[in-house]
Amino acid sequence: MQDNKIGTLYVVATPIGNLQDMTMRAVSVLKMVDKIAAEDTRHAAPLLKHFSIDKPTLSLHEFNERERLAIIIDLLEEGESVALISDAGTPLISDPGFHVVREAKARGLPVTPIPGSCALIAALSVAGLPTDRFTFEGFLPPKTEARKNRLTQLLHENRTLIFYEAPHRLLSALQSMAEVFGPERKAVVARELTKIHESVLSDELSGLINYYEAHPHQQKGEIVILVQGIDEEQSESKEVIPEQVLDILLEELPVKQAAALASKITGERKNVLYEMALAKKGK
Repeated sequence: MQDNKIGTLYVVATPIGNLQDMTMRAVSVLKMVDKIAAEDTRHAAPLLKHFSIDKPTLSLHEFNERERLAIIIDLLEEGESVALISDAGTPLISDPGFHVVREAKARGLPVTPIPGSCALIAALSVAGLPTDRFTFEGFLPPKTEARKNRLTQLLHENRTLIFYEAPHRLLSALQSMAEVFGPERKAVVARELTKIHESVLSDELSGLINYYEAHPHQQKGEIVILVQGIDEEQSESKEVIPEQVLDILLEELPVKQAAALASKITGERKNVLYEMALAKKGK
């Protein structure tokens, strides 16, 4: 290797289901690089074999990313190019890779995106909800209390909300959303996008809950939940926002903690909310 040569880190999107969604450029880059850093090398093997890509692979997942970081940076500084892929879709989007990309950028190493499939964008494109402004919130906390707290912070968000969710938590996530946002809030569940059993179901949160309660077999697969943001006029007309937030938090938290969190969310004075909470609890 020449001493002045440095390698490039390629962030390569792969299909989220249908292999025909693999781009020609992605295949070309994966065949050209020296090594491929994959979230799960066993999962990546069928994909690479399908496109006749025969390159050395190393694992890069959430449990070893900091350890692998030094190895990948050394490879790049020695002049080898590395492609970063996740199990599906675009790396770093609720997948590992952030630490490696950040370190490469900090060292002035070239980082090049090879765009392609991304579940949140695919879901948004067919959801029928506003697309001009949206926010991606990743995975919600698995525990009910923490999940409701996170959702409460988004209570008056007017952008379309997008979440990833695990199949076994789909129903509980929808139920938490209905409690916080209201059962009439419009939402979409996009499941198994680009795969054989793809489905995109639109309804009010209450309707989605009823459907998935009646069809447990439909709770499987890769899931994206999209929730319509609150109407701006409706948001501005709310005069009891602090009390509404407090009511939700009191269902899961002690008085003092609920008042403190409600104060952070709404900007209302903590002592006012604390007294309100005490009154609601009859203390």
